[in-house]
Formats: sequence, C-alpha cells, structure tokens
Amino acid sequence: MSVTDLTADMLTMIRNASSAKKDSVMIKSSNVLLAISDILKKEGFIENYQKVEDNKQGIIKVFLKYTKKNTAVLKGLKRISTPRLRNYTGYKDIKKVIGGVGISIISTSSGIMTGYEARSKNIGGEVICYAW
Repeated sequence: MSVTDLTADMLTMIRNASSAKKDSVMIKSSNVLLAISDILKKEGFIENYQKVEDNKQGIIKVFLKYTKKNTAVLKGLKRISTPRLRNYTGYKDIKKVIGGVGISIISTSSGIMTGYEARSKNIGGEVICYAW
C-alpha cells in the first residue's frame, strides 16, 4: 500500500527547483500546503505563491526567491513528521533550527504556524518540517 505524502512531495519539488535555479514550481494543492506556502512567504524564504484552479484539487504555483548573486534564499527543507512516524512536541521542547537562523513549521490545534509562534502561545503540536 502506497502512502501519498503531499508535504514531502512539495518540499522535494521546491528543493529540486531551487537547486536547478527555476523561477517557479507547480505543486498539487491542499489546505496544509497553502498554509506552509504562506509561512514560507511570510518568513522570506519564497518570493510568492498563488493558487491556480484546474477543475480538480488545484495547483499551487510557488515563486522561488534568489539573492542578487543568484543563490537560493532557501538553503534547506527537511521533512520531520511523516505519515508513518508522527513527531509531536510540547511547546517547551520546540527546537531552534540552526541556532535560530531557520524555522520549524508546526501543526497545532490553533492551525499551522512557526515554532516561534507556537512557543509564544504555549502550544505544542506535530513538527511538519524545518526550513533554513
């Protein structure tokens, strides 16, 4: 039985497109992926994103961000919690990513947010991924 992990697919597609210096990447849409895209945009890791309707589940077009020297702003993305091995953490145990340079994205009872937001609201949850 195959388990489709749209989040892992999204992270891999962004990583690959970024290393190939692509301007944008098209990803299958879901509410979780839209929330992750929104956080990546707010934190400055991607330029922008937009949802494109295709009479199916929809597509997210993610516009990647590069520096003036044409290096990717997003250096790394790592999937933490998987469908087969969920990784939950309390708010006191939310780790800083690369000494605070990166962010963790956490699914909480109050929605998907960064690790910093979850710590400040005293909410734990499932650690989806790290970005730096």
